[in-house]
Amino acid sequence: MGRMENPLRGLPAPPPLGSAALPPGTFTGQVALVTGGGTGLGKAIATEFARLGADLVIAGRRIEQLKAAQEELGAVPGAGRVTAAVCDIRDPERVSEVFDAAEAAFGRPPDVLVNNAAANFPCPAEDLSPNAWRAVVDITLTGTWFVTREFGRRHLAAGSAGSIVNIGASYAWTGGPGFAHSAAAKAGVKNLVETLAVEWGPYGIQINGLVPGLFPHADMTTDIRGGLERAAPDAKDARQPALRVGAPRELGWAATFLASPYARFITGHTLVVDGANWQRRALVNPEVVPVREQLGRGPFTP
Repeated sequence: MGRMENPLRGLPAPPPLGSAALPPGTFTGQVALVTGGGTGLGKAIATEFARLGADLVIAGRRIEQLKAAQEELGAVPGAGRVTAAVCDIRDPERVSEVFDAAEAAFGRPPDVLVNNAAANFPCPAEDLSPNAWRAVVDITLTGTWFVTREFGRRHLAAGSAGSIVNIGASYAWTGGPGFAHSAAAKAGVKNLVETLAVEWGPYGIQINGLVPGLFPHADMTTDIRGGLERAAPDAKDARQPALRVGAPRELGWAATFLASPYARFITGHTLVVDGANWQRRALVNPEVVPVREQLGRGPFTP
């Protein structure tokens, strides 16, 4: 008797765009602040908060992108009001002004904060200049801390509850060859989740992390985009245990759940949404290719 075929199917596709993962109106009357919310995954996350009735503040450094996103998010069915704020999160005074503007617009501080803004580019560690290191760490870690601190201080002073979601990266656990600056910064962001969950939990402030896998979108870094463009059309799927990449709305659903009333007892946790890709291990490891060679760089010269 011949062996029965068991074709690989991968994980099922998500529900269609426009579906909601939580009851309608879950965030009605609440304000959500999303940094880096004008494009890419930040906008995808903001979209799902809008769909559930939240008033939105999207912050970023480019007014043109913010204005376009503001118009798009305001047209989402179920959306509350949407405002945009130009902000360099490395500047704590500007961060404070964004919170002032949110309170002026909506009559209350943001109830939800999504720390999505970050910086990244591939580089061998030995080639990283002090300015290159600071450029990534100051946005990804220090900027995240400035926004988180402002959120926490306002809720502590008001005696009100709040929820924070920090967008992380799996190399916070594993290290990231070619991304020493970003991996170190994201490890710090993950540690903030675990530290502040304990410090601020008694005051009603929860904080969690959210790690995306491969979610193709317009904001991808050039190395990721270049790799996808060089691969065969379906090669990106075959490299995932799920046999597919993520849809940005799936990350949005995860973010809204972590910030919702249905996740109030979840804090200090980092949720990885990547179809198990970061946990892959080969039975026989491939040959090691140094990072310099992967990036097409010659021998190091001081």
